[in-house]
Amino acid sequence: MPELPEVETIVRELRPQLVDRRISAVRMSRQRLRKQWQKSWERQLIHHRVAAIRRRGKWILLDLDPDLHLVIHLGMTGQLTIRPAQELLRTHTHLVFSLDGGHSELRFRDTRRFGSATLFASGAELERFFEEVELGPEPFHLNAKYWQQRLAATRRCLKAVLLDQRVVAGVGNIYADESLFQARLHPARLGNEVSATEAMRLRRALIRVLNRAILQRGSSIRDYVGGSGQRGQYQEEFRVYQRAGQPCPRCRKPIACIRLAGRATHFCARCQPLSDSKNVVPCI
Repeated sequence: MPELPEVETIVRELRPQLVDRRISAVRMSRQRLRKQWQKSWERQLIHHRVAAIRRRGKWILLDLDPDLHLVIHLGMTGQLTIRPAQELLRTHTHLVFSLDGGHSELRFRDTRRFGSATLFASGAELERFFEEVELGPEPFHLNAKYWQQRLAATRRCLKAVLLDQRVVAGVGNIYADESLFQARLHPARLGNEVSATEAMRLRRALIRVLNRAILQRGSSIRDYVGGSGQRGQYQEEFRVYQRAGQPCPRCRKPIACIRLAGRATHFCARCQPLSDSKNVVPCI
């Protein structure tokens, strides 16, 4: 699933091509996405200007005048790109937004169809949606006191905490593993066992890893491409993620893989020690 750096890359690359453009037509494939697209939304979108494009967690938000908000989630395999109108549609393209001038289109492609596109009729309605899903703060805006309190209040492992979008928005499997390695913290450590110093070390590591991944335009492992259609490069810099059995870049001990919070979790047992190894389940 595209995570914060991938979604941020898409937003940054689409912004100069979308802002101040008007949607002139909308086409939807016959195949259903995770959430049903409503035919009435097409009429509401036509002739409206894109005032801004931004990100919230793993969500892409298109703000349209006067107060419409098109919210897109990429799911597991979603791609959102600007393409020439004359270019043939690729398979699994489910939504096409024609832009004024007729020369280009915003296309949403999703092989597995776990993504979604939803239109909200007002900013208040959009805010209610994010309140209902309890979306947490952005990693770059993590208040130190809030972060320490959330960790101290839970007996869940650090990997599970980082994946919880209610605690911090936008982090997924890749950047949880990479941040924990950067912070030298074992992913199975319990939140309430982490000291204030360690909590701040993890906070700094998370921001550092995410910023570096954004500079590299995210990680392309399977389907992800940026808004321009180009692949990301951060996968070339992975230090632990998907490197099970390979030498740790710090100490050369083989990278380990266990299953935590239902996800394959990569770490270095020497650089990220855990004194109590019970409940640690090897990857299958």
